[in-house]
Amino acid sequence: MAQIKFFGLAHCLRPRRTSLSVATHACVMEVLGLPAGKRAHRFFYLEADDFLMPEGRTDNYTIIEIQMMQGRSKETKKRLVKLLFERLRQDVGIAEQDVEITILESAPENWGFRGLHGDEASLPYQVNV
Repeated sequence: MAQIKFFGLAHCLRPRRTSLSVATHACVMEVLGLPAGKRAHRFFYLEADDFLMPEGRTDNYTIIEIQMMQGRSKETKKRLVKLLFERLRQDVGIAEQDVEITILESAPENWGFRGLHGDEASLPYQVNV
């Protein structure tokens, strides 16, 4: 299980919504083993007054928050971040300095879906990778 939020300036993020979603989901399928139909993406379109950014960033600056259940190894999470930087540059045209990625993890019992807690659900993919 993973839910992904994208934050960016509306005029840059909106036209890239589909390509960002496709590239990001390809990465989580490849690294985390999520199924193709397991896409949960949300986009937050901000105006310049609402999106202050560090120096040296362009209007393409994009923040990606990945929420997922605990269980992935440090190496797996590092592979995911590295692949995201690579694919976002290649497939979406966003330079590495304009991307920030945060992985937020919580215990499976803190997730609820399909009427169950995450630690009770039978998932068609492995969380401990």
